[in-house]
Amino acid sequence: MDRIQHDGVLIVGAGLAGLSAALAAAPRKVLVLTGAPLNHGCSSAWAQGGMAAALSADDAPALHAADTVAAGAGLVDPDMARLLAEEGPAAVRKLAAMGAPFDRDAQGEFATSLEAAHSRSRVARVKGDQAGRAIMDAVVKAALSARHIQVRAGARLRGLLQDAAGHVRGVVVEQDGRLVEITAPATILATGGVGGLYAITTTPPELRGEGLGLAALAGAQIADPEFVQFHPTAIDIGRDPAPLATEALRGEGAKLINAAGEAFMAGYHPDAELAPRDVVARAIHAEREAGRGAFLDAREAVGDHFPEQFPAVFAACLSGGIDPRVQPIPVSPACHYHMGGIVTDAHGATSLPGLYAVGECASTGVHGANRLASNSLLEAAVFGTRAGEAARDARDPGTRPLRPTAAPDLPEAAVAQLRIAMSRDAGVVRDAAGLDRLLAQIDALEAAHGRAPALVAARLVASAALARASSLGAHFRADGVANEERRRTFVTLPALNAAAALAAE
Repeated sequence: MDRIQHDGVLIVGAGLAGLSAALAAAPRKVLVLTGAPLNHGCSSAWAQGGMAAALSADDAPALHAADTVAAGAGLVDPDMARLLAEEGPAAVRKLAAMGAPFDRDAQGEFATSLEAAHSRSRVARVKGDQAGRAIMDAVVKAALSARHIQVRAGARLRGLLQDAAGHVRGVVVEQDGRLVEITAPATILATGGVGGLYAITTTPPELRGEGLGLAALAGAQIADPEFVQFHPTAIDIGRDPAPLATEALRGEGAKLINAAGEAFMAGYHPDAELAPRDVVARAIHAEREAGRGAFLDAREAVGDHFPEQFPAVFAACLSGGIDPRVQPIPVSPACHYHMGGIVTDAHGATSLPGLYAVGECASTGVHGANRLASNSLLEAAVFGTRAGEAARDARDPGTRPLRPTAAPDLPEAAVAQLRIAMSRDAGVVRDAAGLDRLLAQIDALEAAHGRAPALVAARLVASAALARASSLGAHFRADGVANEERRRTFVTLPALNAAAALAAE
């Protein structure tokens, strides 16, 4: 196995969180490892809505924090939410200074839009639905121009290096068919979410929770894995991944209708189309399960302005034979974001010395049971920066890593089986029978292929969903019991496996 010793910060993942950390770690040397070329294969570049922050005169960080806490169904850490909201405006302005072309009003101020569960119009956007790509273009340019950052593409994470005391000492990656051991004083995981574990997802399907799974195998504490957010309005045109119809469309007045042309959201929630995402996702799921279908009707709200106001949605619809100017858009809930992840503090540090986590693979406590719309890019920028600053000062402990091992791979046929099972049994609506069936399938796949990180991540989601018997936020149990105490889930693999074994007896 080839070996590389890096005397600086090692970052796995090159989305907004990873590159924010890389930029913030200056002047310390940074090595960024990414499986795909920069700006490909990361969820950040696919984000449409924008970044939520208190940028206007009628808004304030305290209001943003309060909305974040309310959306999280009682599980949000209020101190972390306050930190996110207070540092949010500066994070957006910093990205604008890098060249992110946020929309502006006639006075040159940020043009903001209203999204579900926000009490103010506070989402800074780019050309309606181009925020993720435009922000990442600016950040990638800054990273490539930074002398302290080196990027190695085509490197896939296969394991974490640890010493005898459990201190994380680096990673094992696969590149050009060879395994490479890379040691470093500080390792930051920015490996994204679990969307690729689901058959219907809006994220790059390569993101299968492998960073989460490897951290769990190493003994890191994991929080809230059962809370998976399903975006209500993925465009249902049979593509994998499913294109997204941004929530900003409903903010502009688009309506959800069934095949009979009837608007149905008012029957599910008083806020109708602007209800929290989990409510809208379950309503669409219910309409589809009842055979009535679900469509997003933006003909009146946007109509002929689609090409310039929402070019990404317009192009995706046309590619599927839908003209949203004159036709309702068929929609379906799809896996969109994982609120759970590797537990971190306000500086990205995990429970394992030497290991940090940022972005969707991390659990800072700001999302609770249901992430507030457009808080994901903001969290990536704010906490990515904080982790980079903290890791910059890390010193090499001088310990010898244990013999490196690469986690087993999951064949594509097995991945396809897992994705179908996850969407069926750990999707928008869950019950004990389905989760038991899912765990049995994970057991069978693990017996055949070993403890692949994707299977570990799937088990974390399924086991925690089975253990939480009541519905809360994005976790909805059709067989749920009422009045369970609102508490976060904190697990490590040994504890989780013991619980699973007891449940099976």
